[in-house]
Amino acid sequence: MNWKKHLREVLLTLLIAFAIISFWRGVWGLMDVYLFPGNHFISYVASIIIGVAILYFNENLLKKLI
Repeated sequence: MNWKKHLREVLLTLLIAFAIISFWRGVWGLMDVYLFPGNHFISYVASIIIGVAILYFNENLLKKLI
C-alpha cells in the first residue's frame, strides 16, 4: 500500500515539474517574439538585465524566503 502513495507522489512531482517548465518555455517564447525580435543578442542581454534588476530590487523579499 505504501508503494502506491510513493508512486502517486512521484507522478505528481513530475506533473508539477512539467507544468513549471512549460510555463517558463511560454514566457521565454513570448520574450523572443516581443523583446527586440530582430536582434537575439540584445534580447538576451536585456533579459539578463531585467532579471538581475528584479532580483536586486526584491532583495528583502528574497532574504525572507531563505
